[in-house]
Amino acid sequence: MGLTDEEIDRPLIGIANSYNELIPGHIHLDKITQAAAAGVRLAGGTPLQFGVIGVCDGLAMHHQGMKYSLPSRELIADSVEVMAMAQPFDGLVLVASCDKIVPGMLMAALRLDIPAILISGGPMLAGRFQGQEVDLISVFEGVGAVRAGRLSEDQLRELSECACPGCGSCAGMFTANSMNCLSEALGLALPGNGTIPAVAAARYRLAKEAGMKLMELVGRQITPRQIATLEAFRNAIAVDMALGCSTNTVLHVPAIAREADIDLPLDLFNQVSERTPNLAKLSPAGAHHLEDLDRAGGVPAVMKTLLDGGLLSGAPLTVTGATVADNLARVRVLDEGVIRPLERAYHKEGGIAILRGNLAPEGAVVKQSAVAPEMLVNEGTARVFDSEEAATEAILGRKITPGDIIVIRYEGPKGGPGMREMLTPTSAIAGMGLDKEVALLTDGRFSGGTRGAAIGHISPEAAEGGPIALVQEGDRIRIDIPAKTLTLLVEEAELARRRQAWQPPEPKIKHGYAARYSRLVSSGSRGAVCL
Repeated sequence: MGLTDEEIDRPLIGIANSYNELIPGHIHLDKITQAAAAGVRLAGGTPLQFGVIGVCDGLAMHHQGMKYSLPSRELIADSVEVMAMAQPFDGLVLVASCDKIVPGMLMAALRLDIPAILISGGPMLAGRFQGQEVDLISVFEGVGAVRAGRLSEDQLRELSECACPGCGSCAGMFTANSMNCLSEALGLALPGNGTIPAVAAARYRLAKEAGMKLMELVGRQITPRQIATLEAFRNAIAVDMALGCSTNTVLHVPAIAREADIDLPLDLFNQVSERTPNLAKLSPAGAHHLEDLDRAGGVPAVMKTLLDGGLLSGAPLTVTGATVADNLARVRVLDEGVIRPLERAYHKEGGIAILRGNLAPEGAVVKQSAVAPEMLVNEGTARVFDSEEAATEAILGRKITPGDIIVIRYEGPKGGPGMREMLTPTSAIAGMGLDKEVALLTDGRFSGGTRGAAIGHISPEAAEGGPIALVQEGDRIRIDIPAKTLTLLVEEAELARRRQAWQPPEPKIKHGYAARYSRLVSSGSRGAVCL
């Protein structure tokens, strides 16, 4: 390997490099990794790289590939564990960017509990189309707009060529950027990790600083479990609510906490949400993008607002080596048009709500900050589909009408398998102008780019005989997001009769990793972790 004795005598630092040529958010991570390695060397360590897989959810959307996206999180965590145990490192730099890679690496960090720091590749800049800022979700919604006659195919082609102008994780507050922002709030990444654009020189400086800071953590033996305490997770959930992050955080944050033997019940999200106002409207909920949040002061400015309002703890330690309060001492909001003060919050509650009821006894999740006011309380007629493809065909075929509530089932962690994201049907609904008239319920999950009355993670899932398996075409369903309820308006005696007649479905995939995953995975209400 060409290592000198001096290099071998230094602390050996594993650098988990998730660079590949498949993901826009990862296409530049070779350079980010080099910068992180330079930081390690500058501080007296020896960096040793190893590879980690990554899936692009945008490319995996609406085909069999999406069945492998969430399951890849477990493979990523396991592979980092294997490398760190087989070749024991003194510390880890985790280089990630996109949806399942970030939580997978954080799970490994908490599992291993050796000094570790996360550095992401940063968010993509927004594109511009017809004088407006656009992003990946604009393209997905454009498909529905073409079908509705609101956009031509030539315009859609033009939009698709400018919506994603360069490297980085997709420009809105989707899952990747949500998790990168929450890694800051949790204390396992440096300030700026979630928002400094991928193309900025500051991103490379941050990667070098992460490498240098990791060496300080090694010297002081500060490990992830000393940082990611229950108090720190509460902070992360508060930032989640203030920013209106992706509903996928409700899967990933408990899964990360579980690795530190911390139990985060779903109800904790509602408890924090009820006292944490929504301070930012980022795409898909609003017009702002991550570059705007960065200019406004980034995650530290949001945390400072919450800290000053008594809604955040300043006590937890962070990878800076200092506490949250110390990190925020000189921070201020630079643009109140992007990060609103508490007294002018967009909503008095946070961006995410957990719903329960006879249709979701173990819970369901909705990004309430992205729901139109007229859809917060809604009663409609069930239109039932046993797959995402069948529902999408009906939506694009104009077979869905105002007042319908689309039910997509057998797409949960076990039934999917893999709990596919439903960005294609939700984008079709929005693109066709139905997002203020049609709701969608599923035991699958949604992209962070989803907007509208889209309620996911319904648990227990259909494949386990959950109530969603008993819904029939024409049933009435009531959604009351302010009251946190989801109700199937069918008599219990009738549901009991249907339950007696229900038969578990045949597995959709019977061989390989997805089949093994479906046998091991837990409910979405428990983070869809493999037990």
